[in-house]
Amino acid sequence: MNLKYAEKITEAGYLQGELLADTKHEYIDGEVYAMAGASENHNLLALNMAGELRSKLKGTPCRTFMSDMKVKAWEAFFYPDVMVVCERDNENEYYKNSPVIVVEVLSKTTRKFDQTVKRLRYQALPSLEEYVLIEQDRGEIVVFRRKDGWQSSYYYLGDEISFYSVNVVVAVEDIYYQVNNEDVLQFLQQKQQVV
Repeated sequence: MNLKYAEKITEAGYLQGELLADTKHEYIDGEVYAMAGASENHNLLALNMAGELRSKLKGTPCRTFMSDMKVKAWEAFFYPDVMVVCERDNENEYYKNSPVIVVEVLSKTTRKFDQTVKRLRYQALPSLEEYVLIEQDRGEIVVFRRKDGWQSSYYYLGDEISFYSVNVVVAVEDIYYQVNNEDVLQFLQQKQQVV
């Protein structure tokens, strides 16, 4: 979790403040937390995931958003790294209420929060079908699906992930494109040896 501000504020106050803020903040039950910047690998993973989903969803009503679009999740506003929304869910152009997929790229400072507090808030959204956690320091992705009772499914380099909510398949290798970590380097070396 990042820096917390002492004063409790209303949702309306938070939303107004975000329009003027230089730094993004998340909001939970009246408390506001400043967000830290992201690493190169974090940015590449979010961009790759968003790019794959956006490309494969072209021609559908689904829209893919990146980390500047908020989602409202029960008395909280978060900036997910990637989300997919398949219906017009509100008239506010700065946040969404009804994502079908939410993706968070994990870091040492956000891992616990993303795996617990955010996961429970997101999974309580009636629209959410899949919650995705991407490791940036190793080649591992965890997907929680409503249809599986929110049980975790693990995917590694060489695997493909089926996003059932939008009928899209994405290769884990494509999500880790240009990412620099030991698992990716080892995977690419093994792949070259096979060729």
